Amino acid sequence: MSLKAHLKHIRIARLLVLSCTIVLVLTFLARSENNGAQPEQNPSPVYLGFDANDYPGDAALPGLRKIFAFSGYWLNVPPGAKANPWMGKRDALIKNNLGFLVLFNGRLSKELKPPAEPSSLGVQDAELAVAAAQRDRFPANGSIVIYLDIEEGGRMVPTQISYIQSWSAGVTSKGFVAGVYCSGIKVKEGKNQTITTADDIHQRLPTITAYFVYNDECPPSPGCVTWKNPPPPSQSGFFAAGVWQFAQSPRRRNLTRHCSATYNPDGNCYPPGGAGTDHFLLDLDVSVSPDPSTLVVRPIH
Repeated sequence: MSLKAHLKHIRIARLLVLSCTIVLVLTFLARSENNGAQPEQNPSPVYLGFDANDYPGDAALPGLRKIFAFSGYWLNVPPGAKANPWMGKRDALIKNNLGFLVLFNGRLSKELKPPAEPSSLGVQDAELAVAAAQRDRFPANGSIVIYLDIEEGGRMVPTQISYIQSWSAGVTSKGFVAGVYCSGIKVKEGKNQTITTADDIHQRLPTITAYFVYNDECPPSPGCVTWKNPPPPSQSGFFAAGVWQFAQSPRRRNLTRHCSATYNPDGNCYPPGGAGTDHFLLDLDVSVSPDPSTLVVRPIH
């Protein structure tokens, strides 16, 4: 065989080896995909909202809607306030396509001590919450969530559990869904042990499935920041939270020292510039629904 012919055979052999290698690689990749490799899926959408004791005013709602998908909505006097400016404003929020985070301010533990009867107070407050919701035409169709505001953190004492349980039962019996607003912040409980209010309520009152959890500690909270793609409520410290309040006004200095620069120098959180609400202080929330009042809730296991 001539040298020229020999070189030709070598080139052909190399091409055959390369072709076989390519076929083997493609076959391996195809088998890997068929044996369980899944394409990446887009994460579920998360929506930014706010809640506040004060009502921002009808004129401010269009600007706020450019930033937020939903707003808190108090059925009674908010914590620390003397009046409730939210009642009667449901139509204004609907007009501006804002969802609702329906809230009822619950009792503090000091209000549940003897001679008070926590269970009776829970029934009484459930009736007040339902009556207020119906006055503002929230439908009692089994789909509207009312969140009971529980301001105190840590493990609940028996009187608090009794109050929450009777309130929840009363609200549910009238055609609404009973939820709770409570802490997802870990607090020490004995040696090398911690507890969150959300976990405590979940363990002791498993019938409650709608959770609005507050955790403004940095981290996991980034502080007073409005994201375009915010993280989900599951990062709040309670895995089953449907809503997460990640910033409060005024900021709590012991929890927010790592994100203090994100707040206004006066310690409050305000809407971003251009919303027409420069002096409207608020808390920031995220939810898995643009309307947390109709958030689909399922049993938590």
